Amino acid sequence: MYLSEVSKYSFYRPLEGNLGGCPQALAKNNDSDTMNTLDNTHLHLPQGRESTEFHLHLYPKRSQGALIVATIMLILPFGFTVSQASAQDAKEIVQKADQKVRGETSKADMTMKIERPTWSRTVDMKAWSKGTEYSMILITDPARDKGTAFLKRKNEIWNWVPSISRVVKLPPSMMMQSWMGSDFTNDDLVKESSMVNDYTHSLDGDSTIAGYDCYKIKMIPKPDAAVVWGKVLMWISKKEYMELRVEFYDEDGNLVNTMTTSDIKELGGRELPARLEMTPADKPGNKTILIYHSLTFNKPIPLNFFSTQNMKRLQ
Repeated sequence: MYLSEVSKYSFYRPLEGNLGGCPQALAKNNDSDTMNTLDNTHLHLPQGRESTEFHLHLYPKRSQGALIVATIMLILPFGFTVSQASAQDAKEIVQKADQKVRGETSKADMTMKIERPTWSRTVDMKAWSKGTEYSMILITDPARDKGTAFLKRKNEIWNWVPSISRVVKLPPSMMMQSWMGSDFTNDDLVKESSMVNDYTHSLDGDSTIAGYDCYKIKMIPKPDAAVVWGKVLMWISKKEYMELRVEFYDEDGNLVNTMTTSDIKELGGRELPARLEMTPADKPGNKTILIYHSLTFNKPIPLNFFSTQNMKRLQ
């Protein structure tokens, strides 16, 4: 298990009228108050393929508002083929990053350091995952917390507390609460919500972080998704598909937490950040650091490993 998680007009829609061979064409938008003007420029691609790039200008009829411009690339091997919309591209980018850190199964050994202005503490743990629906975390140190375990099975979250010999089911209302006194939430650690399936994604520009060219992805939760955040911004490296920065916002648009990653190295045969740092926006001097010592992917883990009974036996 690895942690990490528009304009009112739609530009990518069929346009009325025959655009082929026309230096200029008009097409109606679904908004009756808007007219789209298209200018084309012919480009010559390798192997004789020709491309036409249309610049779509949206002019509100009843106002002189700011001009909104979108570019649609139409590839013409034997006719018009519209490229994928940016929203679909953004989702694919997030999905590739998610798959890179997850695998079919994973096992990790890691240390969490909780730092406060006047104190700090360290927690050692092991973690296992199977796909997106099953994960387990076991605390191995300090002694007072040793044996404490957290289990996710589909949409259910369980906590084994050895000091009172009880298994406790966490309600959804606890997903935003601090995990083990850290700056990570319960949702961050067990990933009740899915960064791929529970959000709509859009490209929000490019950036460079620590020398890596990155996509900036904006994620808005779907209306029916059980998501604790109002918005998430994620920076993913273009070549390696590594999550290098993630900002978490509440429903009012206020920044709550920022996660940054560093110490890029080979983990489980993949190039990944070995250090994650979570910093709360409203608590100066507070941060939590998660360090991966080892990470193994795609080793068979039986499904019955992720059970409430096994939580009590883990070592």
